[in-house]
Amino acid sequence: MIETASVTSVMRALADPTRRAVFENIVLSKEITVVELTRASPVTQGAVSQHLKALKQAGLVAERPEGRNVYYRAAPEGLAPLVDWMDHYGTFWRERFADLRTLLKEIDP
Repeated sequence: MIETASVTSVMRALADPTRRAVFENIVLSKEITVVELTRASPVTQGAVSQHLKALKQAGLVAERPEGRNVYYRAAPEGLAPLVDWMDHYGTFWRERFADLRTLLKEIDP
């Protein structure tokens, strides 16, 4: 069974285009600070911090404090609920398309 709460939190976190862009910047970097993320974003540092908070709560990023900086990195395991959800429905659609293909062959051999 797919955990609905986990899937929902991941989908909500990634639904916002700015948050998704922040996440993509983190994925492309091994580790990155808020300052570096802000430079690459059209929004303020405060907004980036809020997006990071949402991504962290969804389990999509992890943080590592070092001195005055906090380094963020992607947490691939956070995408697992979404991958499971997509796999579940992917199977559903693959079966439906296979049935449609068979039907079309019967109609027009």
